Amino acid sequence: MHLQLVSTRQHAREFLRFSVRLYQHDPHYIRPLDHDLEQVFDPLQNKFFRSGALCRWLLLDAQGRTLGRVAAFVNERTARTFEQPTGGMGFFECVDNQEAANMLLDACKQWLAARGMQAMDGPINFGDRDRWWGLLIDNFGPPIYAQNYNPPYYRRLLETYGFQLYFNQYTYFRKVAAPLSPDYRRKANRLYADPDYSFEHLRLRQLSKYTEDFRRVYNAAWVKHSGVKEMSPEQAQGIMRKLRPVLDERICWFAYYKGEPVGFFIALPELNELFRHVGGRLDWWGKLKFAYHRWRGAVRTMTGIAFGIVPDHQGKDLETAFILAASQIVQDPRQVTYENFVMNWIGDFNPKMMTVAVRVGGTIWRTHATFRYLFDRKQPFERAPEID
Repeated sequence: MHLQLVSTRQHAREFLRFSVRLYQHDPHYIRPLDHDLEQVFDPLQNKFFRSGALCRWLLLDAQGRTLGRVAAFVNERTARTFEQPTGGMGFFECVDNQEAANMLLDACKQWLAARGMQAMDGPINFGDRDRWWGLLIDNFGPPIYAQNYNPPYYRRLLETYGFQLYFNQYTYFRKVAAPLSPDYRRKANRLYADPDYSFEHLRLRQLSKYTEDFRRVYNAAWVKHSGVKEMSPEQAQGIMRKLRPVLDERICWFAYYKGEPVGFFIALPELNELFRHVGGRLDWWGKLKFAYHRWRGAVRTMTGIAFGIVPDHQGKDLETAFILAASQIVQDPRQVTYENFVMNWIGDFNPKMMTVAVRVGGTIWRTHATFRYLFDRKQPFERAPEID
C-alpha cells in the first residue's frame, strides 16, 4: 500500500468516486453532490483557506486500486484556541482494514504536527459545523443533507488508532403531527394572546426585510459566544440568496416584540429526499429530476437549520410558539404535507439547547461524534467543556 497526494484533476475525481464504489451496495447511502464537496477543497470558494491550509491523500494498493482517502487541515483562527493546538481530519473513507486506516491517519498526524499542531479532531469539515461534522455512531439510516454517513466499523478503526470521544452530537426528531404537551401548548397560546408579541412566517416577496430581521436576531443571540463574529448585511444577504431556491416560507418563522424582531426559526425541506434521485450531479438532468420529485411531493421531512432568540426573550417559550405555529400551517391537506421534523445536531456540551429540543417534543434520533487524538499520548485527555 502507498499514499498518493491529491495533486491532479484525476486524483480529485478519484477522491469523489471512491466513496461511490465503497457504498455501491449500501441501500441507505445518498451520494453527496459533487459540487458541495468540491467547494470545500477550492481555495476560491472556501473562505477557510484565507486563514488555513488543507492536504488530501488517496491510499492505493499494489495494483493501483484505491483503498481509502482522507484530508487534513488547519484553521489558524481556531486551532490555537485549544490548550493543545488542534487541527482537523475529515472526509475519511476506508475499507475495513486497520493497517490502511493507520496509514491514512498517520499522514494527517504528520502533516499537522509539521504545522505546530498537537492534536487533531475528526472526522470534521474544513468549514462550518453544520456540514460534514462528526462520525455516525448509531441509526445508520439515510443521512440528512450535508450530514456525514459511514459504516459502523469506522468507529473501531478510529478508536483502535487512539482517537477518543470529544463530544457527542445529537440529532433530535419529532413527528410534525405529534401534539405539544398541554403545558407547553398553554405557554404557546399565552404568547399568541399577548398583544406585545407577534409571529409570522417568512414571505419571499419581502425576503430583504426578513434577511435583516434574521441578521439582527443572530447578532444579538450569538455574537456573545466565543469565536462568533457579527454578521454583516452582505453576509446575511449571501446566506438568504443561496437558500432562496429551496425555501418554503411556511416553515421559516419570526417572532416580534412590539414590532422588533426577537427570534427566528428557519427550517428547510429535507434536500436529501430529493438529492437521492440525482446521483451526486446537479447538472441540467439532475435539476430536472430534482424539480420533478419536488413537484410530486417526495419531501416528507423538514430540517431545522437555524434557531435564535435575543437574550432578553430567552426562557419565555418562544420555541414552543414556533413549533406550534409551523406544525399547524404545514398540516394543510391542500399543500405539501410534512410528516417529520429533524433538528440540526446539538452537541452534548450545550445542555441548554438540548433542553429546548426536548421541550418542543424532540427525542434523540441519531448520534454523530467528534473524536480527538492527542499526538503526545502521555497528555491527559479532556472532553469538550460545557457551554455556560
